[in-house]
Amino acid sequence: MAGHTDCGAYLYDPVARKVGEYRGQAGPYAMLRPLGGGREWQADPEQVRPATTAERLSAGVRAANQRTEVTYELSRPPVPVPHCVECGELAGARAAARARYDWSAETDANVLMRRHLQAGHPE
Repeated sequence: MAGHTDCGAYLYDPVARKVGEYRGQAGPYAMLRPLGGGREWQADPEQVRPATTAERLSAGVRAANQRTEVTYELSRPPVPVPHCVECGELAGARAAARARYDWSAETDANVLMRRHLQAGHPE
C-alpha cells in the first residue's frame, strides 16, 4: 500500500484472498472490513493493493448474495399438488422440457409452478 490510502478505498488482501474496505491504521496493520459489513481484519500494509474492478464487482456480488433471503429452496424442483389440473400441466411441461434437454424451458416451468403453488395452494 504505497503512500496514503483514503478511508473507504477498496483494497485486495492476497493473504486473506478477499477485498476489503480500508478503515484506517491500527499500529502496523491496515484495517479492512468486508464489503457489505462484517468483522474487520488486520492486513499487512506492504501486501495489500488497490482492488481491480473485477475483484470489487465479485466481492460486491458475494455480499449481495449473502444479504438475500431465499424463501424457498431453489435447488429442488417444486412438487405439484396431487389432483390439481394446473399443477399436472406444469409438471408435464417440465418433464417434456427435461426430456428434450431444454434447461431454459424446464426452469420456466419451475418458476410458473412456484408462482401457481404460491397463489393457488398457500400453506
